[in-house]
Amino acid sequence: MSYDPLRELMPVALIGIVPCVVVVAAASPVKTAAELIAYARANRGKLSFSSSGIGNPQQLAGELMNSMAGTDVLHVPYRGAAPAVTDVATGAVTMSFSSLAAALPLIQDGRLRAVAVTSRERMPQLPDVAPLAEAAPELKDYELLNWFGLFAPAATPEPIITRFNEIVTAGLRDRSIAEKLEVQGIVPRVLTPAEARSFVLSEAEKFGRIVQQANIKAEN
Repeated sequence: MSYDPLRELMPVALIGIVPCVVVVAAASPVKTAAELIAYARANRGKLSFSSSGIGNPQQLAGELMNSMAGTDVLHVPYRGAAPAVTDVATGAVTMSFSSLAAALPLIQDGRLRAVAVTSRERMPQLPDVAPLAEAAPELKDYELLNWFGLFAPAATPEPIITRFNEIVTAGLRDRSIAEKLEVQGIVPRVLTPAEARSFVLSEAEKFGRIVQQANIKAEN
């Protein structure tokens, strides 16, 4: 990028988090998050996971699982979420880390099974699906999220930042707006400007660490 987002942009508010949903084919023997990790450990080097492209949060979610759980699941990048989840249903890849919006139609028609989510808490849209963090003791601190936030230029006066945050907070607490977000797999999350800044810095550090550990490069 031609700019430094951490230096040149000021976080105003978080709109919501977008956990990945871990899906397997309906014919898979895996039915829970714990079974997923046990299956991956028992089949080291034999399984694969798809994502919608190199370096996106879906790949990072899978690479973080490999790092923390000691699994060895091969990343298979696709050009988009639709083919990435479709190939799980056909058995071309073992699993996918996907957005709920992309996977839900195949979950609803019985071709895919959701076995875990990558947030630390259950998604309201999938209350029966456990977080991957509950799958094994080594994963107790696991979390990898896509997310949406509102930013302003770094020099924006603090009173304006505060006012924008108040407007966003009021909107997220409006049930009709929250429902529109939840349909798309977005879980609204209200943060103050200070909390949003801390969140963004923490996420940037986490993403950078995963990219480095997994040696992710654009040409990969």
